[in-house]
Amino acid sequence: MPGEPVLLTDDTAGVRTLTLNRPRRKNAIDHELWLTLADALRHSATDRSVRAVVITGAGGAFCSGADISAPDNSHPVYRMRELTDVALLLHELPVPTVAKVRGVAVGAGWNLALGCDLVVASPQARFSQIFAQRGLSLDLGGSWLLPKLVGLQQAKRLALLAETIDAAHARELGLVTWVVPDDEIDTYVSDLAARLASGPPIALAQTKALLNAGAGRTLREALAGEAAAQGLNFATADAPEAFAAFAEKREAQFTGRWTVHRPTMRGRDDSENTRGADV
Repeated sequence: MPGEPVLLTDDTAGVRTLTLNRPRRKNAIDHELWLTLADALRHSATDRSVRAVVITGAGGAFCSGADISAPDNSHPVYRMRELTDVALLLHELPVPTVAKVRGVAVGAGWNLALGCDLVVASPQARFSQIFAQRGLSLDLGGSWLLPKLVGLQQAKRLALLAETIDAAHARELGLVTWVVPDDEIDTYVSDLAARLASGPPIALAQTKALLNAGAGRTLREALAGEAAAQGLNFATADAPEAFAAFAEKREAQFTGRWTVHRPTMRGRDDSENTRGADV
């Protein structure tokens, strides 16, 4: 409908759900939606109340890719920057991300889903790297994502033939994390996102970054990155909280709060200088 926002945002208990809202175009992403989605991801990266992000589509489809039918006289270089911004923001987002896929996820739409950390699809979902059928090559990170997820040969198969595959086959290839019945997928994703949002935020952010970088690192570099990350984790209240919760047989309450001992200041009681810093 005219005047409706192209992106819907819902915040519930630390979970931000971003819903592509162009159902008449099967949520194809035009100039306005690219910019709006980039702004939403950028804001989610700096909003400490956001502990997990879910991306989905309205009207029974996830995303039919970039809207190539939309009039746009800008230079292709500028148009591609819009895609690049979204791909990088999604990849570098310091919170876990989940794609909830119903219906079609094709072209840039499929790569938007693959850019998320986890993908939950209904059995009716359909996927295609449709670019070759449009006389185009891969974009939105597909040339980087696919070989890492399925290996070079299967990546070439999917990209060169532009086949459409169902959710079960995507699951077999490792391109979908879970296939869930359509009438259960909303509850499943809500529960999954809540579990992610309740995790230790600093540790999860660092784990995500380590895994994203790991494929391009040597073992020595990966170990150095892990050691640096653990140092930051031990400077939060979350590790002691996890140990205490285990000992007390209760659920841990993670906050990501940074806890350090401040240096003693002359003339002050030491007790005033050893409180945890909440940053």
